[in-house]
Formats: sequence, structure tokens, C-alpha cells
Amino acid sequence: MRTPICDEFGIELPIFAFTPSQHVAAAVSRAGGLGVLGCVRFNDPDELEETLAWLDDNTDGKPYGVDIVMPMKMPTEGTSVDLRSLIPQENIDFVERTLQKLGVPPLPEGEGREGVLGWLHSVARSHLDVALKHRPVLIVNALGSPPVDVIETCHAAGIKVAALAGTAGHAQRHVENGVDIIVAQGYEAGGHTGEIASMVLQPDVVDAVGPDVPVLGAGGIGSGRQIAASLALGAQGVWTGSIWLGTEEYQNLQSNAGWTEAFTRATSSDTVRTRIYTGKPARLLKTRWTEAWAEEGAPSPLPMPLQNLLVADAHNRINASGDPDVISMPVGQIVGRMNQVRPVADVVASLVEEFEAAVARLDGIV
Repeated sequence: MRTPICDEFGIELPIFAFTPSQHVAAAVSRAGGLGVLGCVRFNDPDELEETLAWLDDNTDGKPYGVDIVMPMKMPTEGTSVDLRSLIPQENIDFVERTLQKLGVPPLPEGEGREGVLGWLHSVARSHLDVALKHRPVLIVNALGSPPVDVIETCHAAGIKVAALAGTAGHAQRHVENGVDIIVAQGYEAGGHTGEIASMVLQPDVVDAVGPDVPVLGAGGIGSGRQIAASLALGAQGVWTGSIWLGTEEYQNLQSNAGWTEAFTRATSSDTVRTRIYTGKPARLLKTRWTEAWAEEGAPSPLPMPLQNLLVADAHNRINASGDPDVISMPVGQIVGRMNQVRPVADVVASLVEEFEAAVARLDGIV
């Protein structure tokens, strides 16, 4: 399964694993892939500093990356308090009525956490500043090209830059801005995703950026067969995410007791692409919570970052309730194959074994 991008990053397998869990990221890197820590959940730079220091010490010297959320253009911002004042009371009332209807109780006083501020440009900048003090080999931007000065800063530090793209046009613009690697993320993916399916998107992006720009296939990849398909479409590796939510290591971060039951019983039809999580289109597990937002009379989701601030307390309450029927979790259509909780190393081994079997079967066809 070795491709040129393996040599570029000093890894054994072209498997890139996006995850908010440092335990998962470290385990993937130790297993021969490249774990990429999602930083958006870190409101406090000191917490990220501590987490990256842990990664430095727990990857056996293997490389890792970090993923930030930074728009190309710097928006007007305010503090979380200022931003909350922009949220309509109608939306606040709807969230509270919905939680009551779904039987989600309030949190005990003093519990819960602030809404995610990593969507803010200034917070993403702080994530980059912290990351540069450590040893990531890759900085990935989930919102496409980061500002050019960010790309130049990373390059000066010897760090490659990748960006997610949902169209061939997006990918071309990323390369023009100086991005080194394109993550071609198809419609099937969890979290923020576009409207073009992976089977169509990946060869479009590969052809658009040319042979000198590595492309990682993303969206709907949870087996070795799908890795083989992605490489056949011209990608040099794969960008995976959802499959790591079902690992033992992820349990260190997961705070919702109902999540395991929810994803192990879900099928590939049990997701929905909606703006209710962050304000931008993102694929979530379909539950009574997502369905409530689709009912007649529900307010339209607010733009980023207001929507996440609106539902932050709701997410805390939902997590504490542990009800598998009321979950708010980004996950891709590959959830239909996430039928058991396994160690990261076992998942990686299965991916390799399935890939080799798929390639051998194709060799027999020729």
C-alpha cells in the first residue's frame, strides 16, 4: 500500500486519520499511518499546548499532524458574549422547547462547557501558534485554503499544508494559494462536506491539480476495498475520520454513553446533511434531534459561529443524557459499517488486510 506520500511524511501507510482525540491520533501514527488531531474543540490554547505535548511523548517518535478551522478571509469577530447577543430569542426558545420535548434534562448547575470557539479566525490562529512550538509534519485546514501568510509560515517551518476541497475548482484555487496537498472530500463524509460524491470528485480533483500535487481521497472510506478504490481513482492516500469514532481509544474523549449504541445500530441511510451543528452544511447522525430541526416551524440555522454557540449547551445536555435516540454527532455514511468497538491497531490491520485482498482480486481479473 506504499505510495510516494509515505516517503514524503516518513510513514508506512498512506492512511491519514482525522480525529478530535489525541489517543486515536497517537495510536494511528504508532500503527504506521498519520494521526491528525482536530483542534477546533480547544477554546483554551493552554489546553492544546498540553495535548500536543502529550502527542509528542506518546507517538514513539512517529509523525503526526494537526487540523485547524480557518477561513481564507478574516471575518469581523467579537467575544463569545458579544456573539451571543446576536442570537435571536426565537432560536433560543426553540432549542429549549425541543430539549424538553425530547426529554433531555438540564445540567446540574456549574456543569457543561462553553460553545466551541475554534470556528473563530483568531482562535484558529492561536491553534497554529501553539502547533508551531511542537513537531507536526502537516497542518490541515478544514475550510479550504488558509490565508497565504499562514501557508508561508508553515513552509518556513518545514511543515506541509493540506486543505479540504469539495470541487475541482476549489482544489485548483488551493494549489494556486500554495497548498501542498488536497483532501478531496466527497458527499458521503461526516462533518463539513460538499455535494459531489467521492467516485466523481476524486478523479476530477486529481486531473485538475495535476500529477505533482498529492491528493487524498476522503468520504465513505472505512475499508481496505475503499482505500483500493481511492488509489485506483488517482489518490496517493486516504483521509479517514468517522471510522475512528468507533475505537477503544476514542472512548477516552467520548462523553455520551448512548453514542456506542447509536452508531453500532445505524445504517448508511441514518445520516443527514444539515446546517444545525455549525451553521455550515455538515453530515450528522440522523436522530430525533436532527429531525426536530427539519419540522415545520423550526427556525433556520444561524451562520457560523452563531449556530454552534446556540446549540452548545444543548450538546452538553444531550451528551449527559446518554440517550442513543437523541445524539448530535458528525459522522459519515460509513457509519453503517461501524458495528463494533475495536482498538485502533486492529482497525488499521483490517484496512491493510482488506486492501491486499482487493488488489489480489483485481490482479486475478486482468
